[in-house]
Amino acid sequence: MNSALDAVTVLAVDPKGPEFGKASPLGLLIILLLLAGTAFLIWSMNKQLRKLPESFDTDHPEADQAFDEGTDSVTDPDTPDPLKKRVPDDDERTR
Repeated sequence: MNSALDAVTVLAVDPKGPEFGKASPLGLLIILLLLAGTAFLIWSMNKQLRKLPESFDTDHPEADQAFDEGTDSVTDPDTPDPLKKRVPDDDERTR
């Protein structure tokens, strides 16, 4: 308990010592490493993006159209959807 009180007292006495505000060379090294890593990631991503085609449109879309056959579901608007919950009308609520 006494050592914790001493540590608080030492910190409270002179918060601005002779080393206050000076940066560490280790901080500069960390910033430079982060900048180098960021530059490498940007370079790598640009390299990967250059490999992509200019457009994803196909010259012959027949294969895609054959694959998509039957996926469009056109339903009659009067046909009730079995997945939707039916909300009772005002007349049905008063019964």
